[in-house]
Amino acid sequence: MKTVTDTAHCDDLMKALEMFRDQGSLIERWGAELARRLGSGCRLLVAGNGGSAAQAQHLTAELVGRYRDDRAPFSALALHADTSSTTAIANDYGVQEVFARQTAAHGRPGDVLMLLSTSGASANLLAAADRAHGLGMTVWALTGRAPNPLHLAADDALCVDAPVAATVQELHLVAVHMLCESFDQAVERGVADGGTAEGGTADGRGDGRPGVDGRSDSRARGRADGARPDGHGRTAGTRARRGEGDA
Repeated sequence: MKTVTDTAHCDDLMKALEMFRDQGSLIERWGAELARRLGSGCRLLVAGNGGSAAQAQHLTAELVGRYRDDRAPFSALALHADTSSTTAIANDYGVQEVFARQTAAHGRPGDVLMLLSTSGASANLLAAADRAHGLGMTVWALTGRAPNPLHLAADDALCVDAPVAATVQELHLVAVHMLCESFDQAVERGVADGGTAEGGTADGRGDGRPGVDGRSDSRARGRADGARPDGHGRTAGTRARRGEGDA
C-alpha cells in the first residue's frame, strides 16, 4: 500500500511538466489572440465536466475578476455554472446537450469556446464543439494525450502527455495560469485595444493555420458564415461521441 511519503505522484507530475514546457508558445499565442478578441467585444465560453468544470470556472473568474494586477473586466462564461439552465437542459434534452444548447444561446461569430477534458472523449463537449463551429466560433481544447476526439474536433488543442487524469488536470491548471499571464501581458501591450497579436495573422493565429501546436490543418474554422468542410455543419469523419461524465 502506498503511504503518504510515496512521491510517485510528484514524480509523474515533474516528468509531465518537463514535456509540457514545450507548449509555452501555443499558450502565449492563445493569450494574445484572446486579448484581441475579448477587447473587440467577443466573449469566451468555457466548459468541462467534473474537475475540468472547476478548471473552467477558475479561468473565467480570472478574466472577469483579475489574475494578478488590476485591469478592466472581460466577458467570460463557465457554462456549467448556471445550474438551473444546466439541469433543465439535461432533464429536457439529455446530458449531451447541456453545453451545446448554452453555446447556441450565448455564442456569436468570433467568440471562443474553450473545452477541457482529460480524455478528450466527453460527448457533451464534442456536441458543443460542433455547435460552436456552426455558429462561426473558434474552438480551443485542453485535453490529455493525443490523439483524441476532442483535439481532432478543435481548431487548436493543447494535449498533455500524461497517463494519469490527475496529472493532466494539474497541468491544465498550469496552462490556465499561463494563459491568464499571457492575456494580461497582451492587454498591457494594447492588443485588446484593437491591435493584432505579435507575429500573428489578422485572425490571430501565429502561423496562419489552426491545429495542435501549429500543425497544418486544412479544416477552416471560425468563419462568420459557420460553413464547415462538408457543408453540413460537421467535419467529415467525426469521431464517435463517448466518455460522458469524464472530467
